[in-house]
Amino acid sequence: MESDKLSVEEMVEYYKPDVESLTGFIPWLETHRGNDTSTTFQGEGIGEHSITFPVYDTTLMNFVRTVQASSLTDRNYVYIYSRYGIRTAEDEHRLIKNATIKEMGALWGILSRYILKGMTKGAVWAEGVRNGIYLELLCKMKEILDFWDRQGKENR
Repeated sequence: MESDKLSVEEMVEYYKPDVESLTGFIPWLETHRGNDTSTTFQGEGIGEHSITFPVYDTTLMNFVRTVQASSLTDRNYVYIYSRYGIRTAEDEHRLIKNATIKEMGALWGILSRYILKGMTKGAVWAEGVRNGIYLELLCKMKEILDFWDRQGKENR
C-alpha cells in the first residue's frame, strides 16, 4: 500500500483493526522480553534416530498465527529493508523509535520479516520476543494510531 496516497484518517482506519488484534499480546511480550520462548523437544532417543525440533510457547504461536492472518503481512518486506537501509537489528530499532504514521508500512515490513523468516528458520520467532522487537513494534504502532485517532476525534 502506498501510504502517501491516503489521508491520515484512512491510514488509521486501514491499520487499526490489525494492530488492535495484536495489542492483547503486549503484556505477554513485556514479561517474556529477554527470555527464551522455545525449547528443543527431547523425546526418548530422538537424538539418535531423528533430528531435534523446537517447541514454542503457545502464546507465541497464537501471536504468529494472528500476524499471519493479517492482510498487512508483507511478503515483499525485503524491499522495505532496502528502501530504509535496514541491515542490522540496531537499524530496525532506530526506525521503530523514529517512526511516524508515514512509516506504518515499514513497521509492518519489519514484523513481516520476523514472522515469515520464522516459517523456515524457527529461531527467528523466539528471537523477536527475546530481543523485544515485537514489543517495540506493537507499542509504537499503537502509540501512532492512538495519537492520530485522538487527533481525528478532536477535529470532528
